[in-house]
Amino acid sequence: PVKEYQLSIDKEKTNVAEKVVYGMTINGTIPGPELKFTEGEYAVIHVTNNMGVETSVHWHGLLLPNFYDGVPYLNTPPIAPGETFTYEFPLIQSGTYWYHSHTMLQEQSGVYGAFVIEPKEKAIEYDKDLVLVLSDWTNENPHSVLKNLKRGNEWYGWKKGTSTPLNKVIAQGGLGAQFNFWKQRMEGADIADVYYDTFLVNGKPIQNYETLKPGEKVRVRIINAAASTYFWLTFGGDIPLLISSDGIDVMPVKQEMILHGVAETYDFVFMIPERGKIELRATAQDGSGYSSVFLGAGDPLEATVIPSPDKIKMMTMMASMDMKMGAPAIKFRPSKPNPQKLMEKYGMSHDMNSMGNMEMNNDEPMEKQAKDMGNGQMNHTQGKEMDKNKGMKMKGMKEMKDLSMINMSEDFEYNYLKAKEKTNYGPYAPVNEILLNLTGNMNRYIWSLNGIPLSETDKIKIKRGEITRITFNNLTMMHHPMHLHGHFFLVLNEHGEYSPLKHTVNVAPMKKITIEILGNEQGDWIMHCHILYHMMGGMARIFSYGDERDERMNGFPIEKLIHETDQRYTWGTVTGMSQMSAVNITTSNLRNQYNLDVEYGYNGNVEAELTYERYLSDYVRIFGGINMENDKRNSLDTVNFTAVAGMRFLTPYLFNLDIRLDSKIRPRIGIGRELMIFPRTSIFGYYEYQFDFGAITELEQEQSFQGELVWSSGIQFMLTRNLRIAGSYDNRYGIGGGLSMLF
Repeated sequence: PVKEYQLSIDKEKTNVAEKVVYGMTINGTIPGPELKFTEGEYAVIHVTNNMGVETSVHWHGLLLPNFYDGVPYLNTPPIAPGETFTYEFPLIQSGTYWYHSHTMLQEQSGVYGAFVIEPKEKAIEYDKDLVLVLSDWTNENPHSVLKNLKRGNEWYGWKKGTSTPLNKVIAQGGLGAQFNFWKQRMEGADIADVYYDTFLVNGKPIQNYETLKPGEKVRVRIINAAASTYFWLTFGGDIPLLISSDGIDVMPVKQEMILHGVAETYDFVFMIPERGKIELRATAQDGSGYSSVFLGAGDPLEATVIPSPDKIKMMTMMASMDMKMGAPAIKFRPSKPNPQKLMEKYGMSHDMNSMGNMEMNNDEPMEKQAKDMGNGQMNHTQGKEMDKNKGMKMKGMKEMKDLSMINMSEDFEYNYLKAKEKTNYGPYAPVNEILLNLTGNMNRYIWSLNGIPLSETDKIKIKRGEITRITFNNLTMMHHPMHLHGHFFLVLNEHGEYSPLKHTVNVAPMKKITIEILGNEQGDWIMHCHILYHMMGGMARIFSYGDERDERMNGFPIEKLIHETDQRYTWGTVTGMSQMSAVNITTSNLRNQYNLDVEYGYNGNVEAELTYERYLSDYVRIFGGINMENDKRNSLDTVNFTAVAGMRFLTPYLFNLDIRLDSKIRPRIGIGRELMIFPRTSIFGYYEYQFDFGAITELEQEQSFQGELVWSSGIQFMLTRNLRIAGSYDNRYGIGGGLSMLF
């Protein structure tokens, strides 16, 4: 049977968080309408683009023909403005899934919704079915958000209350830990980066479902459709029963709380109490906000309140454990890594968490196992066993006062998930092992795998009939939800042959997790971090079976998809002070950067410089350009133009070092640093010395200020995201104060 839906994507004014801004709606709503099907139906979904830009729809977690997966320029054509594209595919699975745009940052603006497939035969008894779509919302343009992350503005941290200025670090005895982080070129412990105006559940911060009656069993399908927010789920009343993860039923287990990663889905069964209404609270992982749902009527049975994590305590703990944090986000010479050498380098044996030596399920023909596993059709029967001993055990949660370390200490290896049937891949012998280190650079907000962003690497080859075993080794301070399109994979945990199947796996900071994929598809499929800004920063790979490209993709080059992760972003600052004015403009992508710096002092001093930089690695870049400055102090009578070339280097402890030589053979060395000392308040300083070997006499040296120390220092206070008040002293321009405007 065929079931059809009509979807229309529009750009229109919305008021989600007490401010009218432009968002993207599906059929006029955020989130879009719930699409509901039954297993075995044939889905036909017509998507019309009424916006002035391209769009797309990816069907997250669905097993479908490669051409309809919805990644523009990879396997599906983009939907052009004014055009309608029809997605059609058989539904060979059941469960809780969702859909969203896979074009640029559109998902953040509202292009997402629930996709629910009922099984042919009901496997779990319940009275009502409720879908909850969690999301995060910013009134800011998402492109501006990513630009702000790349320029390194501290505004988001201050707005969320998660910044760790030096005065707080000292007050909590964390100065030694802070120096350890600086030594590793990191500002401090990190959890989440973006400030959100609100967090939503089905489009609102608070939802009430008062029509649910006492004694009813309610299946609650929870989808984390946030662009970058992990949520801690906590519950009031009796502990609910977790029954499904990523659309596939698992052994029922009671869960007091759970960390719900971006793009994952979890299904719970709640019993509506005789008195009171159950609160289901979704708290942002960094404690910056929450949304709540109330099931039933009466007085609220409040969920556990998760306190904000203590980032300074996290930093101190990590320093005491001598954790080596961070890894290059871009390498000097990107090359295809040797899996054997990588495994040895990071101390991983080839049989780590391996399923290869475990008992195989040989009760069914190999071909049937492959088909069933690939289609995710193995967990639709009801089991009576309940594992009461697994899961996160957080006894007395409501009485606990200090959960600041919860993001460091909890079970992130999915041991609370146990498959209802054996999930090992049968007698398949060939195993291809791959190590993917999750790497990033917070200073430039670049994200990659093995130090190589998507734009600088080849496809990862997948062979049919073989198992690809991937170890994700997270070398960053952040959680990463790794999602593979078009497949389910085994997440190897303590349950061995009963390890769960998922399509998205959370990889915790400084942790490893291993998955196994059975090669039973065709075409190219993308695998990426589902934190939207990380994917756009380069943390993605294309998995390829090596098939010829679908001829319907002619005219849609894959380079356009790759370009999305290597776009140029431009930002700048205009400063007006009592003693001088300045303009600074930067245009940057992964490897290339252009800088324009102009300073004019009212006492008759001026300097301007235009340079091109090439990043050789995260911390080293070479540059060349033109410098212009007055030859004599306090006089604009003579202005010199010189060519300059050199190297810039981000040192341990986060100092910016500039070493150069100009066309007059005058070497110069400079060093600078900015440091947040109080909330919203930073100090800065820059010191340089230029040697002028061309000055022959003492008189020439006195007349020229090229052969002396030039320095400046100051303090600035953030008034708003784009406006700062500042005061500074510069030995060329003097002392003064004024305003800086960021754009």
